[in-house]
Amino acid sequence: MVLVAGPDQVSWPALRKYLGLSRLTMASKEEVFQVTGYETGAVSPFGLPAPMRTLVDEAVFTPAEISIGSGERGTTIILTRQAMLDALGAVEIGQFTTQEQSPG
Repeated sequence: MVLVAGPDQVSWPALRKYLGLSRLTMASKEEVFQVTGYETGAVSPFGLPAPMRTLVDEAVFTPAEISIGSGERGTTIILTRQAMLDALGAVEIGQFTTQEQSPG
């Protein structure tokens, strides 16, 4: 599982490099539901049926308060940065999104 902030998207080259893999495939909707118990678009890192390796893009922790999916569409959980870190536990934090340069 890779958590990214807001409209950001995973950088596949960065993720492959971090994981040491030459190829990755995104899980299908059915696979996501089978593994997490959540529908695509409502997946939460909390309440999973089994522990899962979780990577978090460093930009997720930029704001003082973080809004994250609850597992139910239309409902979010709002946590402070520290509460989020504490709740997630052992996650891997890195740069997993495309870093675009803003003009001028």
